[in-house]
Amino acid sequence: MAETLSSMSRLPNEELFVDDFGGLLDGPRARGAFTLRTVMTPPWSLRILAESPITVLAMVRGHAWVVPDHGEPVRLEVGDVAVTRAPEHYNVADEPTTEPDVVVHPGQRCCNLDGESVEEEMMHGLRTWGNDPDGSTLMLVGAYESTSDISERLLRALPPVLSLSHKTWQSPLVSLLCDEVAKDAPGQAAVLDRLVDLLLIAVLRAWFTRPEAEAPTWYRAQSDPVVSRALQAIQKEPAQAWTLDELSTEVGVSRAALARQFQDVVGESPMKFVTSWRLALAADMLCEPEETVGTVADRLGYSTPFALSKAFKRVRGISPQEHRARRG
Repeated sequence: MAETLSSMSRLPNEELFVDDFGGLLDGPRARGAFTLRTVMTPPWSLRILAESPITVLAMVRGHAWVVPDHGEPVRLEVGDVAVTRAPEHYNVADEPTTEPDVVVHPGQRCCNLDGESVEEEMMHGLRTWGNDPDGSTLMLVGAYESTSDISERLLRALPPVLSLSHKTWQSPLVSLLCDEVAKDAPGQAAVLDRLVDLLLIAVLRAWFTRPEAEAPTWYRAQSDPVVSRALQAIQKEPAQAWTLDELSTEVGVSRAALARQFQDVVGESPMKFVTSWRLALAADMLCEPEETVGTVADRLGYSTPFALSKAFKRVRGISPQEHRARRG
């Protein structure tokens, strides 16, 4: 199943979103995702060891339980959506007590309890997988196989499992994704990628409005007009040699007011954020085979490759070359 699923829905190397939250969510690119329909007839239970950075589960028919190794089971009804994040392991099942009979390993390799592949017997045509092609349970799955360093800000802000009930949140994106996932048309993988991205953003926006979500400071900053404008300027022009004077002029407030408000809302100074944002971008760019320390330094406004390397090691504790080797 690994080969089949991993080729289903790779995200291209491009910027997906135009607003600040989208930028913090995805950055310059996503490294890969897949989408499929899971169709099951009870009893069934899947042991998820894949450790995908982010997985979106949307119930279309029937119900399911998400049972994390640490935490309370979550029941999903029709219209409900759940998001899981690495490195949590969990079961997805018809009932919390049903014992798993299929294990999903890293790389989306699916095996029975004896370690034998179940790919052929559980694939039922285009992007459809499960123990019964006509099963009473239908669930959409969208899993990101890799994320950029920028997305670490998001991952740190999420619980291992979060869910939204159809009673309090609804989106046409679920039904649209359900319709599109069964189609075989030119460019369909790109269409599915965009829909999964949009669904994830919609779910997280709704989640972060809840008191129990404890939205991170960088998300709350979007509602602050001064800080939001500063973030937009920094994210739009990361290579700009920003100073506090220039940034306060761009935003239209005094240096003192910007410094105070930015620190209060974001939790760090504007100049520290500029550095961390540039280095997050650099870390992501360095994973591209065509990029070098020199080209990344030039794109991000560093005077020399040495200047980038020095800043990178000071903040991240390793050199750009070591980072590239670890992520490669």
